[in-house]
Amino acid sequence: MKAKEKDINEDVVPNTEEKQPCDDNSDKCSGKEECPKKDTCNDEENGDILNKELASEEVLILKNNIATLEEKVRYHQAELINYRKRKDEEVSNMLKYANQDLIMEILPLVDNFERAIKLSEKDENIAKFVEGFKMIYSGLINTLHKFGVEEIKSDGEHFDPVYHEALLIEENKDKEDGIILETLVTGYIYKGRVIRPSSVKVNKLN
Repeated sequence: MKAKEKDINEDVVPNTEEKQPCDDNSDKCSGKEECPKKDTCNDEENGDILNKELASEEVLILKNNIATLEEKVRYHQAELINYRKRKDEEVSNMLKYANQDLIMEILPLVDNFERAIKLSEKDENIAKFVEGFKMIYSGLINTLHKFGVEEIKSDGEHFDPVYHEALLIEENKDKEDGIILETLVTGYIYKGRVIRPSSVKVNKLN
C-alpha cells in the first residue's frame, strides 16, 4: 500500500525547476534556444541606426544652411563696401567741383573782357580806354587759375570734339585739314574736367 502511494506521489509532484529569464548578454541567448527578447534587441538596434542616419542628415542640412548664410553675408559685405566706395567717390567729386557753378557764372564776364580787348586791338582810340579792362581781366584769370581753372588751347591745334565745338568751317589751303583757324569763345577745364569746350572755326579741305 505504501509503495503505491509513493508511486502516485512521484507522478503527481510537478517539476519544480524554473526556467530562468534570458539575459541578452548571457550565453543562453545563443544556441538552439531562441531569446524571448530577440525582437526587442533587433528593434532597438534598428532604432539606433535610424537615429544616427537622421542625425547625419540633419547635420548635413545644417551645414548647407550655414554655408548658404555665410555666402549671403559675404555678398552683402561686398555690396556694402562697394556702396561706401561709390558714396565716398560722389562726396569727393562733390567737394572737388563745389565751385563749378560759381565759375560758370564768372566765365561770361571773362568772355566780355576778351571781346573788348580784341576790339581794342583793331582800334587805337579804344585801346586807351581798355587798359583798365586788361588789368581786371588779368586779375580774373589769375583768380580762376588759383581755383584750378585752365584755358583750352585751340588756335593751331587739331580739332578734338572733347575740347572743341566747331561753330564755323572755312577752307584754307595753306593750312592742314582739321586745324583750328580761330577761337571764337575760349573753353575751360576745371580740375581735369571740361566744363566748357572752346567754340572754334575749323579748316575743312574739300
